[in-house]
Amino acid sequence: MIVAIDGPAGAGKSSVARAAAKQLGFKCLDTGAMYRAVAWLAVEEGVALDDEGALGRVAQECRISFIHDEGDPIARGITVNGHDVTEAIRTTEIDKAVSPVSAAPSVREAMTEEQRRIGRTGDYVIEGRDIGTVVFPDADLKIFLTATNEERAHRRVRQNADRGIGSIDYAEVLADIIRRDEADSTRAAAPLKPADDARIIDSTGTYIEDIIENICVLARMVQASDGAC
Repeated sequence: MIVAIDGPAGAGKSSVARAAAKQLGFKCLDTGAMYRAVAWLAVEEGVALDDEGALGRVAQECRISFIHDEGDPIARGITVNGHDVTEAIRTTEIDKAVSPVSAAPSVREAMTEEQRRIGRTGDYVIEGRDIGTVVFPDADLKIFLTATNEERAHRRVRQNADRGIGSIDYAEVLADIIRRDEADSTRAAAPLKPADDARIIDSTGTYIEDIIENICVLARMVQASDGAC
């Protein structure tokens, strides 16, 4: 079974996806981390972020692996070509680089192929920008998780402060979120938008536990319905 959770930056997708996956006994795939990993490698190699051919080469050569504690299906980190980049991909520099990198059609093609390969190996909660529209258009359950710009900026600032990585300047983070929304929703390749059959959940002012429970209830209803067929 595939549960697809899409939505803009700072909507709470990662936290919700990990918690829902644990409750459901599924694995969890953070596709945004995969694009950040490609962006990190592109920056490390000095690749111009508007050179689509070079970015595609980086994506093809980028060997991404997720770090798991023994027995835990939820990844605690990520490596690129054997290097632990768990913290490196969450910097302000990569925040700015990931939109142009992920907009490159050749990068999206490479990552989509890898995401589909991973998703076919078991039950997954998969979060990103285009999971329900492009990567898994036949996903069993599609969620589009959103929130106001201001709410998302406040969350990202708190998250960055807790991790000690990234900007904690609210105005800067808000501006970056607005910029990323524009870039993600207007790109030619797999723009950010809800799937036609997605359930839209606005998390503004809502307890995350309620959102997680709602998604788990919906997933179990789909499982029960499929089992009855």
